[in-house]
Amino acid sequence: GQRVEEEEHHSLETFNFYLSEPLSKERVEAFNDGVYAIVATLLILDICEDNVPDPREVEKFHGSLLEALSEYGPTYLAYFGSFVTIGLLWFVHHSLFLYVTKTTRLMGLLNILSLAFIGGLPLAYQLTSEFAEKSHNEIEAIQISCVIIFFASIFQFAIWTTALLHEGEILHPFARYGGKEHAFMFAKLALYPCVSLGAFFVTCLLSEFSTAIFHLMQIVIPFAFLALRIFVRISLTVIKSVMSLSRQKVVLLEEEEACLSPPETRS
Repeated sequence: GQRVEEEEHHSLETFNFYLSEPLSKERVEAFNDGVYAIVATLLILDICEDNVPDPREVEKFHGSLLEALSEYGPTYLAYFGSFVTIGLLWFVHHSLFLYVTKTTRLMGLLNILSLAFIGGLPLAYQLTSEFAEKSHNEIEAIQISCVIIFFASIFQFAIWTTALLHEGEILHPFARYGGKEHAFMFAKLALYPCVSLGAFFVTCLLSEFSTAIFHLMQIVIPFAFLALRIFVRISLTVIKSVMSLSRQKVVLLEEEEACLSPPETRS
């Protein structure tokens, strides 16, 4: 029995050691950039292949190209929403790895899992641009898109969590607990999982939730990033001010007590 326990303990140590082995940060970033570039290219090819009006179609709109293009409005909205999502998820990954000084095999595995769902974003674009509005299929398409975005972003958050567990070896001091970028990194990495999960549950409650609202929400998220940074900065400033004032009050109270205490007590 003891021998079996020792073998299990040894195999567990070997597995943990394997996951904590270093991995080339440059290779991880290069692979990541390549996948994002391919996904963005697929999205561009999708929009260009089937969503450009034929000259004969333009004639039906009295020769107005703009009117003909307006017929593809929902598809273009889906494209911009999906492209913004790809761009921001790449930006979040870039921001994270800017403060990662060393990568491990576990972080590489989590990164691959995130990229697997990033590769599903063209599918999300196709789904949300194909089905008719106010239909059961439209809601299901939005829900599938929310699930894809959620897992793509939650695995990025998992990379951050793994880095925090060994922050002394893996993270730049700015991103460690108490560092000036720690709070914003946490908020930035948590934004997409929270938004996608929230949108998923909203579709379960509101049948009026449509792909147009979903894609507009995707386009608005960059402004949420900006608002988030301002909010985090203001919150940290307020917290530091309150802590500084409380310290000053404590010092003043100690000085008053020292002044009011009898001379023999002070001596």
